[in-house]
Amino acid sequence: MRALVLALVPLLVAAPVAVASSGVVVVPVAQTRAFVGDASGAPANADADDPAIWVHPRSAERSVVLGTLKEGGLAAFDLRGRTLGTYPAPQPPNPGAKPGRYNNVDVLSRVLVGGVRRDLAFVSDRGRDRVRVYEIDGRGSAAGSAVVRDVTDPAARPVFSASEEEVDDQHTAYGLAAGRVDRTPVVVVNRRNETRVALLHVVPAAGGAVGTKVVSTVDLPSTFPLPGGTSWTPCGEPGEGPQLEGMVVDSANRVLYAAQEDVGIWRIPLTATGFGTPKLIDKVRSFGVPQTYDPETGECSASGADPGFGGRHLEADAEGLTIGGDHLVASSQGDSRFVVYERTGRNGYVGEFVVGAGDGNDSVEHSDGAQLVMGDLGDEYEGGLLVVHDGERTPATGDLPTTGFAYVSWEDVLDEL
Repeated sequence: MRALVLALVPLLVAAPVAVASSGVVVVPVAQTRAFVGDASGAPANADADDPAIWVHPRSAERSVVLGTLKEGGLAAFDLRGRTLGTYPAPQPPNPGAKPGRYNNVDVLSRVLVGGVRRDLAFVSDRGRDRVRVYEIDGRGSAAGSAVVRDVTDPAARPVFSASEEEVDDQHTAYGLAAGRVDRTPVVVVNRRNETRVALLHVVPAAGGAVGTKVVSTVDLPSTFPLPGGTSWTPCGEPGEGPQLEGMVVDSANRVLYAAQEDVGIWRIPLTATGFGTPKLIDKVRSFGVPQTYDPETGECSASGADPGFGGRHLEADAEGLTIGGDHLVASSQGDSRFVVYERTGRNGYVGEFVVGAGDGNDSVEHSDGAQLVMGDLGDEYEGGLLVVHDGERTPATGDLPTTGFAYVSWEDVLDEL
């Protein structure tokens, strides 16, 4: 396994200019049911986080949306937002261990594993530091357990942790993206509370199971040089680095885009066996702002003036990333906007939008994950489908977190932009 460490150079940027909201609002076509982080609910402790879309090879209207629910496991929905099935995360291996906790999901179709083409969903299990693998049923819209089945290698090892004891420290698999690089199926995973990103290959296992193995890693920076010879480290709890989560593999251009939450968006060249030199293509507005961690509240707050080194478009956290057509879409979680960039070249800014309430559906706030699929997926999504996580489903259930997923017509977004 090869580790690549980024060499830092000073980030010379102009002072940011305030950007007014574009006023672009799109309304969801559909939404899933609300999920509640309640131990007594079904599924228990369900907290929606990240979506992926499997496109049916013969009937696009029967495509399936998958969504992670953290300790609630994985859920499958049809294109109207109706629940087709839920699939529990693993139980802890012993009473003192952490349970499974599903964070991110991505889909690859027709993956050649053991001589057979299979449609697979890859899930980061941050509770157990594994990549879990589900096979998607070709019928695509059958209710119940037929939609996906767990085909994870029973002997799968942790992605980052050296031992099961280290798994329980929870510096584990966090964000995840899948794609192909020069026809090789790859899975990319980043580490919770760290800056490490790992490249994995898909491998066959006994009995038709599917596993993954780490072939390379890259460490993104945790401290950044600033103009004038100073440096800046994003604020966080002691012992925790400025982590990443949202990622997307641009297979056509052999690039990984990765969002470092308190920093910005990285563009990282990919080969089938490793990473090129990362480049920071946009920064959050608070980049370079002095902050101090308060151990009593567990929060960071500004402790100095903004030196003006931040970007113009992203309000931390920089979160979910997805691509489609000519565009890269990023979730600006701090102010509940979605920012659109050019997919190639200098990744120039294109515009931004929010997902508002309407047609009986809720607005979207503080979104984590997103997935965009181009093409005709039926009458409502003739120009493509964008599915986004909703971090504050209204109405909330008491003081418990209430979340879900919203479906947006990509044609509506482009029309508004």
